[in-house]
Amino acid sequence: MSADASVRASRRAAVVQHSAAVGLGNFGPVLEARGYEIEIVEVLVGHSADEVGAALERVADAEVLIVLGSTAGVYEADRHPFIAPEIAFVRARLEEERPTLGVCFGAQVIAAALGEEVRQGPSPEVGYRSVEPTAAGRSSPVRHVTGIPMAQWHGDTFDLPAATTLLASSEAYENQAFGIGDWLLAVQFHPELTDAMHEEWLAADAAYLRRHGIDADSLRAERAQYGAGQQVASARLLAEYLDGLEQGERDGRGGPSDSRTHRSPAS
Repeated sequence: MSADASVRASRRAAVVQHSAAVGLGNFGPVLEARGYEIEIVEVLVGHSADEVGAALERVADAEVLIVLGSTAGVYEADRHPFIAPEIAFVRARLEEERPTLGVCFGAQVIAAALGEEVRQGPSPEVGYRSVEPTAAGRSSPVRHVTGIPMAQWHGDTFDLPAATTLLASSEAYENQAFGIGDWLLAVQFHPELTDAMHEEWLAADAAYLRRHGIDADSLRAERAQYGAGQQVASARLLAEYLDGLEQGERDGRGGPSDSRTHRSPAS
C-alpha cells in the first residue's frame, strides 16, 4: 500500500444527520472512494442538549465534518435543544480551522457559528436552479456547478460571514456558497440529493409544497432533466474539496497544528 493510500485509509468523516431522509446521498460514494471511514452522528429533533453535546464530542477529532440539512430553522433553538450545542460545536471547530462542510441547514449553522443571524428569506427556493459561481468560486470546488442547475429546498438565509469569501449566488438568494481557504465550504443548495431522496422529500413535504403553490410533478420533471447532471457535478465538487484538504496537509497548511494565527469567528 502506498503512503498516500495508507493515509487515506485512516481518515474519518463525521456526518451530522438530522433526519433519516436527509442523508449523504451521492456524497457517500465519493468519501468511500477516498478511503474515508464514515461515522454518522444522529442529531435529531427531540434529542436533549446534553445528548447532542456528548455525541458531537465523540467525533471532535474527525478529519472532516459534514453537517447536513434539517427541516428545523437555525433560529428555532428555543424549540429544538439540539441547535445550540451543534452551533457551539461547529464554532469551536472553526476556531481551530478544522475542515468543515455544510449543506443547507449545515451552511446556516456555519453562518451562525461565525456570528451571523439566520432568518427566513423572502420566499422558498425549491427546485433545480442555476447557481452562478463568483470569480473566487470559479477557482474553488464550486466551479463544477457552473451551468448545472442544482437542487434547492430551503426558505432561510443569512448575511455573508465577514471572515468568508462568497463563492456562488442564485437569482433568488445571494449567499449560495461561501468558504475560507481550502478547509471550509458551505453551500445553500443540495448537491448530495439523489433521485430516491428527492422522492422521499416530495412525499414528506407535500403539505409544505401545496402551501407555497409548488407542484410536485413539475419538480419531478426538473429532476428528470437535471438530476443526472447535478450528481456528476456534485461528485466532482466534493472530490475536489477533499483533494484540497489532502494537498493542504501535504503542504503543511490547515488543521489545528497549523502555525498560522487562527482567526476567531465572531461570537
